Amino acid sequence: MQSVRRLLSGDRRALARTISLIELAGPDAQKALAELYPHTGQAHVVGVTGAPGTGKSTLVNALAKSYRCRDVTVGIVAVDPSSPFSGGALLGDRIRMRDLAGDAGVFIRSMATRGSLGGLARATADVILVLDAAGFQRIVVETVGVGQAEVEIASAAHSVVVVASPGMGDEVQAIKAGVMEIADVFAVNKADREGADHAVMAIKMMQGLAPSPPSSPSSPSAPSERTGDGWQPPVIKTVATRGTGVDEVLQAVEAHAAYLHETHLYGGRERQRVVRELETILRTTLLARLRARLPEERFQDLVAQVAAREVDPYSAVEQLLRAGESL
Repeated sequence: MQSVRRLLSGDRRALARTISLIELAGPDAQKALAELYPHTGQAHVVGVTGAPGTGKSTLVNALAKSYRCRDVTVGIVAVDPSSPFSGGALLGDRIRMRDLAGDAGVFIRSMATRGSLGGLARATADVILVLDAAGFQRIVVETVGVGQAEVEIASAAHSVVVVASPGMGDEVQAIKAGVMEIADVFAVNKADREGADHAVMAIKMMQGLAPSPPSSPSSPSAPSERTGDGWQPPVIKTVATRGTGVDEVLQAVEAHAAYLHETHLYGGRERQRVVRELETILRTTLLARLRARLPEERFQDLVAQVAAREVDPYSAVEQLLRAGESL
């Protein structure tokens, strides 16, 4: 495809058009991805997640600036809530990141969740591949911040930054949402507010560490053993609006990337991402094929029976599968 060739040569319009094509799905999107796939696998994907109001977008903006100061190219995928009227992204992240506009080394794309669970849009994984093929060295995925299902980001990124802020009960949110298990770096943002030290201490206690007085406002904690892959997530204070602690977050992400390669864990993370991607595509494809083969009247009849409590949902699905196999 001509647009794919232009994308690989650095044409930003071709990149934007290809991403739009990917979001629409369909045969042309699959052809484009098939051509681009051999050119992927070079970027390090960084997920940024956390509860709404913690300053994720501001931190992503500051992190992108810090990467650009090091001449590292950055692709940003900002997963926005869907508009209840149009179904499109509300584009709040693009507004907040407008000061990155005009930098050829940065590409920002807002995507609507369109009802997807886990704060990730349906086509996010494909857009990551497109940005990877386009040559962006770091791809930052900012999730919408919706709660427990936010852990989906863990299987889409190589490194995950969990953002918390004082006074919002985020340490409790971390317990509830299982964030402790997915975080590779903790950023306690808005650390100029009262309660920042308490938030840091709470996270460290959750990690099973003895709380200790912070040596500096934004110094990572020393690596130590933890259950899992052996990486101890540092807890870093940040004030993203001022740039405080942002370089330390970047250094922690890069240290984690190096750790994954040195310990040969990177391949495992990549396999985890591929498993999630294949399962997602498989579910979507099989469901579409089954629905295409089933008469709509049969499906709606079962819907009515389930709604009337005449048939349970599991038995209804079994009936649909048997009907699909017989067609």
